[in-house]
Amino acid sequence: MDGPPGRARSEGDERPKATLQGVMRALRVLELLAERPMRATDAAEALQMSWATLHRTLSQLESAEFITRDNAGVFRMGRRTWLLGSTYLVGHPLLELAIPLFREAAEDTPSGVYQLAERSGNLVVTLYARDAMSGETITRTTYGHHFPMHCGSKGLVLLANLPPAEIDEYLAGPLARLTPETDTDPASIRPKLDVIRQQGYSRTVGDVQSFTGSLSAPVHNSVGEVVACVCLVMARTEFDGGPAEAAALQSVQRVARTISLGTGWQPMHWATYDNGRPS
Repeated sequence: MDGPPGRARSEGDERPKATLQGVMRALRVLELLAERPMRATDAAEALQMSWATLHRTLSQLESAEFITRDNAGVFRMGRRTWLLGSTYLVGHPLLELAIPLFREAAEDTPSGVYQLAERSGNLVVTLYARDAMSGETITRTTYGHHFPMHCGSKGLVLLANLPPAEIDEYLAGPLARLTPETDTDPASIRPKLDVIRQQGYSRTVGDVQSFTGSLSAPVHNSVGEVVACVCLVMARTEFDGGPAEAAALQSVQRVARTISLGTGWQPMHWATYDNGRPS
């Protein structure tokens, strides 16, 4: 006989379980390197993973061209990862709605960069960016530059519209400081989130890059959930509280509202709810 059926099942269950653990381990490594390139020693410390296990995972991912390593030993995303990720944008419904609207908005606000962004875990991911009509480039505003949700107006507007339990979980974790003006105090961030929900937009200056500021408004889906946001990044000097900034905010809110209507959102239907979220 082959042994007790119970034991056979246990041994049979171990193989897929081990395989699944290996897949999840590889995904954790990819997510970490997506946040920022780093050496193996830094990755092992960040993931609390043994050197032998991490080395095996990195070697497999590098061999398959999902990651690449430079001469200094720094690992970063590889071309096959980009191939997989870029297909997410093909036919993306929000992107198809946003692109023509961003083109028109950029003509009205030629000194900024419009972005469509959404949440991925604890990060804000830029799906699309429309550069300023002036031809000047604001650094770190194109896709590929992602930031924690407590940084920048787009992060805060998405964080503010999460369920309370998810907000608590996020603020309980480590909060990175990108500039001296980045707010990393949960007690200070919480009331800001309340204001953002009430006013329907977010404004920050100098907390992602010292020389920029941004305005963001939420994008709703057909059932009133906030699924993305429209963000306008401009030079810090543009944020003077004057007519130009007011016009820029109106433009951001108009684009976000138009995209939301395109998803089937009905603002009057959700007027009795707490900022688009069922109470």
